[in-house]
Amino acid sequence: MASVSTYLNFPGNTEAAFNFYKSVFGTEFSSDGIVRFSSVPPQEGTPPMAEADLNLVMHVALPIVGGHSIMGTDATESMGFKVQFGNNSYICLSPDTKAETKRLFDALSVGGKVEMELQEMFWGSLFGSFTDQFGVQWMFDCVEPT
Repeated sequence: MASVSTYLNFPGNTEAAFNFYKSVFGTEFSSDGIVRFSSVPPQEGTPPMAEADLNLVMHVALPIVGGHSIMGTDATESMGFKVQFGNNSYICLSPDTKAETKRLFDALSVGGKVEMELQEMFWGSLFGSFTDQFGVQWMFDCVEPT
């Protein structure tokens, strides 16, 4: 089923932030819980991750209200990212099909800057991200039913 969520970037304190949000909303992390960078398989052409970053949060999701979820990651300077107001959140769309994902990605990214082209990811989804021509950041994450 298609859904929309908000994706938040933190400079290394995602776990603390999401534990706080969990206590406020009284909900539990989604099925995978807190996924750490140490669980990422080696990627061809990518240097190994710094030992200090392996325990950081790669992904966490928390349902909040009205079917909406917030998701987050640690996006640190050691990974080439400096979190600041304006680049700390994305609208994350999860369309029902890969065809709809591609259509929306291609249309919304016109005149913007693609950060990651749509591609099949190791976690099993079609994923990509960009900043649109108005400065809004978007992520797409589609797992098409089989």
